[in-house]
Amino acid sequence: MASRSRFPVFPDFSNKAMIDRHLDRLDTTGVSRRDFLALASAGAAASAFAATMGLPSVAVAAPTGKIAYLAWSASTEYNQLVSKGAAAAAKDLGFNYALLDGQIDAGRQLNQFEELTTTQATGGFFNILDGSALKRASQFAETSRVYFGAVWDSLPWFTPFDGGDYYTLYANPEEDAAHRGVTEALLTAVTEKFGGGKVVALTGTPGNWCETARNRGRDEAFAKHPGTQLVDQLPGKWLREESLRATEDLLTRNHDIVGIITQNDDEAQGAIAALRNAGLRAGEDVLVAGADGTSLGAEAIRKGQQVATSGNSPVFTGALFVSRIYDVTHGWVPSVPERQLYWRPTIVTKDNVDAYVARYVNDDGVEPFDYRRMSKVLHPDDWDPQADVYPIDIEQHWRGYEKPAGWAPPAAYAEAKAAGEFERVKAEYADHYKIKFDGPGPNARS
Repeated sequence: MASRSRFPVFPDFSNKAMIDRHLDRLDTTGVSRRDFLALASAGAAASAFAATMGLPSVAVAAPTGKIAYLAWSASTEYNQLVSKGAAAAAKDLGFNYALLDGQIDAGRQLNQFEELTTTQATGGFFNILDGSALKRASQFAETSRVYFGAVWDSLPWFTPFDGGDYYTLYANPEEDAAHRGVTEALLTAVTEKFGGGKVVALTGTPGNWCETARNRGRDEAFAKHPGTQLVDQLPGKWLREESLRATEDLLTRNHDIVGIITQNDDEAQGAIAALRNAGLRAGEDVLVAGADGTSLGAEAIRKGQQVATSGNSPVFTGALFVSRIYDVTHGWVPSVPERQLYWRPTIVTKDNVDAYVARYVNDDGVEPFDYRRMSKVLHPDDWDPQADVYPIDIEQHWRGYEKPAGWAPPAAYAEAKAAGEFERVKAEYADHYKIKFDGPGPNARS
């Protein structure tokens, strides 16, 4: 009898038909077949085959130059615009790029990131639905040595220092001040037009850091406008359809509403649609404000349907994370304060919306940022963040959230603060900030 090899013969994974046969053994939901093949190719397929044979997972050491944005939902305009910025920056920096749709499922996002790390891709960044999943993402990243970053949600008091060296950046717009400014614009307009009155609110996802910070800024604004009252609120969950239904409920439960403050521009669009369905005119009968500075939000301001938004430029979000991953994969090491950053949005109203639209919305194919100049590797002397960027203070950022038992600031963080590193980095970024966030773009045609 012929002896049987104790090692199975692997199929030819250079053959697309053979790869296709095994793809269904991986969770590829939210990733097109074409993009998955470009992202994973033989490495992930071989891992799937190994699993079917009862073998340990295998990896093919073939770096792809791939970077991905792992969005909690690709259906929101905010995430689409983040992807636009990431794609443009990736092109200028020589990366292949993919937008991965989490379809409102943090587990799917983790699966997508795990698949990304098994291919030895360059890196990725999250807008994750459940911040607690970043702990597991950090483990994947550390094991595979793939860098990642995260915007918005996180597990409270969990920092990149807790996640490891490959969790390179946690960054957000500074939301307290931004949403305070947006709410003040709305309440000022409500006071001027109606003499004050009742206002309702659409919130985000309960417990999410962004919702907490925006609610805090909103409430601070109401304290300064005693002639207005926040009388009711419901979660819009950052989505247009959810916000339409929530606004309909708020209009049913409350009468004589003169204002709606929402947590993002997708929610504002839902509120505007609900007002229309109720026979009310946004901007006339009821005033609306949003956040995030999306295209539709800016256009609604131009049309008089929306009072204000926080122009944090989603395109900047994508560019910031791509440029960071480029730098750390090309030898640059961030200082301690640079691993957690804020940037300062601009408050967009009818007074400055035309300039915002010209640069960030109807840009006629002109990119709003110089993506290569964001890189400290490519521009060691004249790099430019192109926004007012500064370090996050952990205890300020997570105020309102109970500290875990025995929590203390990470040692590296505490040492850097004591040594004055945070002030130094803030001053350094301010000194390099030449291309102004609310000014003409660096590529604007004269």
